[in-house]
Amino acid sequence: MTAPTTSETALVIDAAPRSDADLHPPRGVLHDTWVIARRGLVHMKRQPEQLSDATIQPIMFVVMFAYVFGGAIAVPGSQNASAQRYREFLMGGIIAQTIVFTAFGVALSIANDRKNQAVDRFRSLPIARGAVLGGHAVANIIKALLPIVLMSITGYIVGWRIRGSIVDTIGAYGLMIGFSFAMIWVGVLLGSLVATPEGVTGIAFAALFPITFVASTFVPLSKLPEPLRTFAAWNPTTTLSDGLRELFGNPNTPVKPGDPWSVAHPVAYTWIWVIGVVAVCAPLAVRAYQRSIAS
Repeated sequence: MTAPTTSETALVIDAAPRSDADLHPPRGVLHDTWVIARRGLVHMKRQPEQLSDATIQPIMFVVMFAYVFGGAIAVPGSQNASAQRYREFLMGGIIAQTIVFTAFGVALSIANDRKNQAVDRFRSLPIARGAVLGGHAVANIIKALLPIVLMSITGYIVGWRIRGSIVDTIGAYGLMIGFSFAMIWVGVLLGSLVATPEGVTGIAFAALFPITFVASTFVPLSKLPEPLRTFAAWNPTTTLSDGLRELFGNPNTPVKPGDPWSVAHPVAYTWIWVIGVVAVCAPLAVRAYQRSIAS
């Protein structure tokens, strides 16, 4: 037998099967995260009903509360009910409620991926570890910007005005985005622990609705009965609402001697919650997600 020539050896090497890593070399975690995020945005575009909680619901709440209850509830700084003052008071609460429900959307997205076995397909792809959760987080933070913009426009139409400085206004929108980011990690944790969208729906509504209503979202803190007032004073939804009113220069609950620190410093207290929720929920969410896809 004759030994194979150099050219024949090269042909054999070229014909050898290549791995996925050779055919699709890794492009980095940022690229892979954006690919997953873009997938989520495309799904929202093709299934616009998924955006109802970010579009129709906030507008409906603003219009309904502004015109139905606007002349019936007295807000801080006024002895009588004033529709205009209540609309300005209302916007901080409506925005806070909508941001809290950001967790609901991302939890449903992850639960749907687990149910339709999209997670298994992701595991077979040469993508960076953590890109799936990062992609969901990026897609939902972009989605969270939509209701913020729509509520700002709708609020302006019904009579809401920003009366704070430019710096305070930027701080208010930064607080919204920061709290949205924190709630996204709550949703990631919930979607990783609960296997079905139906389970996510039940748990999310049972947990989030009391948090958003036992607060100063729609009525001043002073109008709540005493047991609920104590809970509401330390509820981050209350301080997010009051912090936005303070930064926007809207009617707000006046601080009285003896009020809890959270009520006296709503912006600082809310930022503490943002940092704490991300620091606690992000590692727990990653661990829960890894367990869910390994089982």
